Amino acid sequence: MIDSRAIIDPSARLAANVTVGPWTIIGPGVEIGEDTHIASHVVIRANTRIGARNRIFQFASIGEEPADKKFSGEETWLEVGSDNIIREGVTLHRGTGFGGSYTRIGSHNLLMPYVHVAHDCIVGSHTIFANNVGISGHVEVGDWAILGGYAGINQFLKIGAHAMIGGMTHVSNDVPAYVIVSGTPPEARSINAIGLERRGFSKDAIIRIRRAFKIVYLKGLNLQEALELLDPMAAEFVDIKLFVDSIRASTRGIQR
Repeated sequence: MIDSRAIIDPSARLAANVTVGPWTIIGPGVEIGEDTHIASHVVIRANTRIGARNRIFQFASIGEEPADKKFSGEETWLEVGSDNIIREGVTLHRGTGFGGSYTRIGSHNLLMPYVHVAHDCIVGSHTIFANNVGISGHVEVGDWAILGGYAGINQFLKIGAHAMIGGMTHVSNDVPAYVIVSGTPPEARSINAIGLERRGFSKDAIIRIRRAFKIVYLKGLNLQEALELLDPMAAEFVDIKLFVDSIRASTRGIQR
């Protein structure tokens, strides 16, 4: 059902069973997948592709121009996967030409009220962003990551898969997979063991990951020494390989 009070650009393409509430605006170059529900007072500005079965709540601003002085009106895009919940007041910006032209968000994510995802970010799937989380431009967030309320992530950082950022934590370095970072100043505390249990990781896998965390953070080794100790484990176990790869992918230094 499309409410008669909605404004939809003629170039927008809406699949079957899309619901659009009153006073919502859908602009040019927008594609919306089947069974997606869009509430009232939503703005989907332009050049945005949204998958199937998403729920977008009132006052969300989707696909707006990036808030970046380098942006000069070039054609850029926002891509959102399927089965996401995008709550009230969420803002998702398109990419910039400088940053590769795309902001991308995966599937099965929960973005709670007033979350901001800036230009050129890449967000995986199955993530949870609690209220008022803000991620700056060019940030990458891995699958299953959890960001607590009011957490802030500096630009160009990487948050690894299954990582957890505590509420009101300002992150200024990359966070490896599985690691919990919280506090002011932020510190790596432990691994996200409870989250891993809920996702079906075995007890042995969690013990391995905890051991790998201790090698990096608690043995007094420099990073190269720690990685050399972990490489044999990474060659044998895919869960440790994910941890090691996330450290090696860091360009800003990992949060210690």
